[in-house]
Amino acid sequence: MIRQWKRWESGSLPSEFYRPIIAAVFGTVTHALFPAPSRRDCDREILAASGMETLEIVSRLNRSDVDGATLDALRITTDRLCSEYPFMPSDQLLIEGRQWLRRVVDLHSKSLTLAQHREVLALSGWLALLVGCVEYDSGDRHAAESTRRAALSLATESDHAEIAGWAHEMRAWFALTTGDYRGVVAAAQAGAESAAHHSVAVQLAAQEAKAWARLGDRRQVEVALDRGRRLLEGLPHPENLDNHFVVDPAKFDFYAMDCYRLVGEDKLARTLANEVLRAGTDFDGTERSPMRNAEARVTLGVTAAREGDLEQALVHGERALQGDRQSVPSLIMTSRELAAVVRDRYSSEPTAQDYLNRLIELGRAKPGFLPS
Repeated sequence: MIRQWKRWESGSLPSEFYRPIIAAVFGTVTHALFPAPSRRDCDREILAASGMETLEIVSRLNRSDVDGATLDALRITTDRLCSEYPFMPSDQLLIEGRQWLRRVVDLHSKSLTLAQHREVLALSGWLALLVGCVEYDSGDRHAAESTRRAALSLATESDHAEIAGWAHEMRAWFALTTGDYRGVVAAAQAGAESAAHHSVAVQLAAQEAKAWARLGDRRQVEVALDRGRRLLEGLPHPENLDNHFVVDPAKFDFYAMDCYRLVGEDKLARTLANEVLRAGTDFDGTERSPMRNAEARVTLGVTAAREGDLEQALVHGERALQGDRQSVPSLIMTSRELAAVVRDRYSSEPTAQDYLNRLIELGRAKPGFLPS
């Protein structure tokens, strides 16, 4: 075993037998430590796969009938938009997402076969999920909930379990960021019943674990995380890691990070936060996952504050607020946790007061941000 370990440390990859064992030792999943190559979709792939650019796709949509090539192009376009969620500015993605949703919904008035009708319903469902997520990121809760309900309705009509699962996952996310932790558990369990054999079940387990962490039930946290870990280990590696509605194995560290920060496992939370930042940043410093990175920085801030390092806590906390691409409700939730630690332990420090005042100012610019 020692010889094996030395070979691994020198750069040799462990065999398929040892990889899940090593991952389990570090509390993560196989593909988070040993990822397969990912791919990024872009407009060139639309042209290569379908021979069509956006203008031609739109012109084809205006015809009375829809052929397979047009649906293929729409499928690729939908995948591209979902892949741009982590980094495209919210207002731009919202405009594009709504435009394509309207175009796809308009196809229902065309002459379609039964298979095409189900495909169009599914594409409408995926786009509705995407639009709902961006609406919620932007702070428009009412619009997001209406869009989420529309996606769930489309999933029911098309008998699409995975879209239904993600609609329930969105409900769990909304409940988590508004403090309805029992609602998170209910939504996660409903989603798991709808999509037990799809990757969204992993994220549902993670949302449930986050809720149990905030309810202070450490045992249920571990049960939910272990369930998600086992589900993820049994799934094939995703083809497109960039798609927001694909569970990236590396994201499991992000889920666990949030839970361990809340239950006071600071060393483990800090280790996972550093791993989230490493995985979410390119070699040149470009952030591939700015929203995950922001929450990882809040975690580093919380652990630093608990260990008595106010300066580092504030550095991490302020940097978390500086990204152009933000999920406002999620950032609100985690920043409140850091604000609470800073207020409880360093209320007499001028720099701490400056940080809290900046959060209050930000709250005026972004309603609902004011830390409680």
